[in-house]
Amino acid sequence: MPSVVGLLEQHELAARRRVETLRGEADRIEAELVVAEQEWQEWTIARQRVGVLLSALGDGSADAVAAREPGDAGTRAEAPPTAAAKPKSQVPVWRQGLAGVALSVDYQRIVQALADRVRLGQGPLMTCQELATTFGMEVVSARVEALRSKAKRLVARGWLAEPAPGRFTLAAGVSGPGGGS
Repeated sequence: MPSVVGLLEQHELAARRRVETLRGEADRIEAELVVAEQEWQEWTIARQRVGVLLSALGDGSADAVAAREPGDAGTRAEAPPTAAAKPKSQVPVWRQGLAGVALSVDYQRIVQALADRVRLGQGPLMTCQELATTFGMEVVSARVEALRSKAKRLVARGWLAEPAPGRFTLAAGVSGPGGGS
């Protein structure tokens, strides 16, 4: 007869795998959404410019076309969404020259905390409990696990390294959010 703890561990492992699969799927969908929003914005701009050109055909003058603003009456369209970073935006894969400002604020805080720790000579490794304390959070399971999830995502995308289970440091070549590498 299997132990209760063993059964719980099996269910926990299955649930964790399901969460990781869904997170990966959500990241993929969010990346597709960003591309689709950009394409929408480009088509909207193209339609606005063609509208300006067509409305100026009656005038026949190139100066009239140049003088007209794309947002003038008759060419207004619903504004496409901007590509600004959202609080829960995806984590881009780190590459040389990519600045930490490409990350959302929550992820920037984690990278900055690890960069500060190295800069202050406190050692490169940090646990999620230490991160929670650094951020002034209550050190409870939900908060620590949320930070662990973010740190693991940063590891998967090359921003952080996890040399020992549960201990995180900046990956080779990565500097703080203000740095370019």
